[in-house]
Amino acid sequence: MAHYSASIEQAIRDFYTRLAEKDKRHYAALEAQKIGYGGKRYIGSLLGISQKNLRKAHNELAQPELMNQITPGRQRRVGGGRKKTRFKKPTSSPS
Repeated sequence: MAHYSASIEQAIRDFYTRLAEKDKRHYAALEAQKIGYGGKRYIGSLLGISQKNLRKAHNELAQPELMNQITPGRQRRVGGGRKKTRFKKPTSSPS
């Protein structure tokens, strides 16, 4: 498995921190694909991104219909992310 030099790794980390959430996922997946075997593990540890998010990004890039579910200008699909407190059901406290 190929590894980048320390200066390239730092440049990748610096660039990664300036991206939006969705772009971070996709950039990490593209870097992992460039490396090939072991790329997901290497890029995941380099950037601190989970294997689950790398797989999600790879699927989004491979399947245009998944990308089309994310409307332009948004980072997640409709309904994604933390729910607002006004939409949460009240929790009952134990007596």
